[in-house]
Amino acid sequence: MTQGASVNSIHDVREHFSLDKFLNARELTKKVVHQVQKRCFVGMSEKDGHEIIDDILNEYQCDKKWHPNKFRIGINTTKTFRAPSEEGIKLKENDLYFVDIGPVFDGHEGDYGETFVVGEDDSYLAISEASKKVFQSTRKVWLEESLTGEALYNFAKVEAQTLGYELNDRMKGHRVGDFPHHLFYKGGMIETQETPADNLWVLEIHLISKCGTYGAFYEDILSKKFD
Repeated sequence: MTQGASVNSIHDVREHFSLDKFLNARELTKKVVHQVQKRCFVGMSEKDGHEIIDDILNEYQCDKKWHPNKFRIGINTTKTFRAPSEEGIKLKENDLYFVDIGPVFDGHEGDYGETFVVGEDDSYLAISEASKKVFQSTRKVWLEESLTGEALYNFAKVEAQTLGYELNDRMKGHRVGDFPHHLFYKGGMIETQETPADNLWVLEIHLISKCGTYGAFYEDILSKKFD
């Protein structure tokens, strides 16, 4: 089965793919992330964060995880996906952290990430909001101009710089779908010369502050159904 794509396209899905199930997985994934936020507390470690994520995923009866959970605090919010965290980092009274999870629900992949701020530090609040702004402006140009994956990230880089941040383009965006999506494509969105298909690609926005000591991450699927 495909969604308007040719056989062996990077946009292919398998015969049992269900858009309703996929979008439900997306909604459940967002709910889990926001439930994690509600249970976070000052003084917690990243290990505590991972335990909270796993507890909530179990409560939501997650099938499995298609990628490892990420819970980053403070300086570790500047790290790319596979980079190890600095040890001993705990959540402070004025701090920021992000949650990134990739659960599978009913055979379909979710993937959502968001940055949260503890306290009222203006610089943390600004970069957290900026990560969402860059996502939304990039989504808008995807909707209006049907840019390729590479062009979308070039656009996002300029948007980030306009807001005073650097875009970490090693967080490249990627496919999702029915598990496992990598049967059709393993690379990054940034590497494609095709326009990402509706409801099958995740746009990752990872911003780094000019001082390099904190960052913000936001990701969601590119969809025409919702902002």
